[in-house]
Amino acid sequence: MLFNCRTKSGLIARLPHSVTNKNYASSSVASGLSISDNVRLSWKQVGSSSLYSRPSLLEMKNERAANGERVYEFLRGIGTVPNELDGLELPVTVEVMKELVEFLQKLVLKIEDINHYPLVLGCSVKKNVIPVLGYLGKLGVRKSTFTDFLRRYPQVLHASVVVDLEPVVKYLEGMDIKPNDIPRVLEKYPEVLGYKLEGTMSTSVAYLVGIGVARREIGRILTRYPEILGMRVGRVIKPFVDYLESLGLPRLAVARLIEQRPHILGFELQEQVKPNIQSFLEFNVRDASLASVIAHYPEIIGLDLKPKLQNQMSFLSSSTKLDPIEFGTVVEKMPQVVSLSSAAVLRHVDFLLDCGLSLQQVKGMVMGCPQLLALNLDIVKLSFDYFQNEMCRDLDDLVAFPAFFTYGLESTIRPRHRRVAKKGLKCSLAWLLNCSDEKFAERMNCDFIDVEEMETDSSFDMNTLWNREVMSHLLIMKKTVMMSMCKSNVCNGSLPSATGLDFYILRYHDEEHSCNV
Repeated sequence: MLFNCRTKSGLIARLPHSVTNKNYASSSVASGLSISDNVRLSWKQVGSSSLYSRPSLLEMKNERAANGERVYEFLRGIGTVPNELDGLELPVTVEVMKELVEFLQKLVLKIEDINHYPLVLGCSVKKNVIPVLGYLGKLGVRKSTFTDFLRRYPQVLHASVVVDLEPVVKYLEGMDIKPNDIPRVLEKYPEVLGYKLEGTMSTSVAYLVGIGVARREIGRILTRYPEILGMRVGRVIKPFVDYLESLGLPRLAVARLIEQRPHILGFELQEQVKPNIQSFLEFNVRDASLASVIAHYPEIIGLDLKPKLQNQMSFLSSSTKLDPIEFGTVVEKMPQVVSLSSAAVLRHVDFLLDCGLSLQQVKGMVMGCPQLLALNLDIVKLSFDYFQNEMCRDLDDLVAFPAFFTYGLESTIRPRHRRVAKKGLKCSLAWLLNCSDEKFAERMNCDFIDVEEMETDSSFDMNTLWNREVMSHLLIMKKTVMMSMCKSNVCNGSLPSATGLDFYILRYHDEEHSCNV
């Protein structure tokens, strides 16, 4: 039954109505109801069957739960574990979820990767994934690295480009990281995009500058090892620096090491560094030499060191007859020896034996200059040929100064030998080679050879930690300390040794040596 109700605007609304399943005409008065009464009754009886009705909250909740169960069933069917997704706003239909999963798989993310960070299923392809990946691509992050990038830091897909990502990129630029290097930094360490600017990143940089790392080097350091930005000062960086200082390395030296090899900050202090230091002591490296060993080869404190020391000691004992104490001395002079291959060492030892040297003499040469075992053998052969055929010297000269092989033949040995031969001087190899070009020129201007100069210590440093400015600064410090001690009568009239400073003043060689480890 339909009522025609005239509204204020003059329109007629047709409303259905029935009473006890019997239809009555709108003009009937037998019902005893007015039109207005009928209208009110009809609105009450329309209920949810009306064309204009909306589902109740209960119906909406039930529908949402049903859709969610269908989505969960789909996820379980493809191998994901949706247990952690409770409470997360997921795509409302299986079709939308399927589209998201297929998109993630196009990025070469496997189901295992999704299970590792299932919250990625709450991302919207259009609102989250595409804008973030587009921004990274615009920066220069290579598409070929997206898979590894997202596996390491899938949380980036929840980030806002404007609020989260752009401020971090601007901060990196402010740290003097070149724009072309920023994408490489992000590829190496995508987690940096999740750090707060006023938190770990700023404090770690400030601490490094505070211990003496040059501010101009920060950009280069972070480019090479951006993981520093995620290291806590109190838990990681400061304990590491303090421990190296306790071994005898000055803080300025630690700063130089970090500038040159920033990755050493990633070595675990308790699990790697401290056990390795203990291993050094067990293999007869003196406590006083630990700082020098680290300065020459910082990477050694991050190795699985004890097996290497054991194997190399056994090998050198069999090939050169070094005893355990002598092996410790060799490690002190050239810690890189722990990383030398047995085949390379044997080739060098066999060559020296073929030159006519005895095994005892070879042992003495290895102890005097372990770098001999790491040199390019072809260069060693050329130098020996010149030594034997042009210099016509006795093999004992080589035994006395095995560092002869570390000097360049064309740049140093040949020109200096010719000048000495032309002048008719007789000198040791140490006097000939173990000095700078300026010092050698001074010697050539003299008509005699200073005996003390001939007996100069022929020990050889393969690497150097200090640059010339730092060396000059240390020498001035040493002189100042010595004068201060004498003035305060601490030295009791004798010259103080200042061994603490002497230990770090490494001898300089203006000559470049051909050492290939």
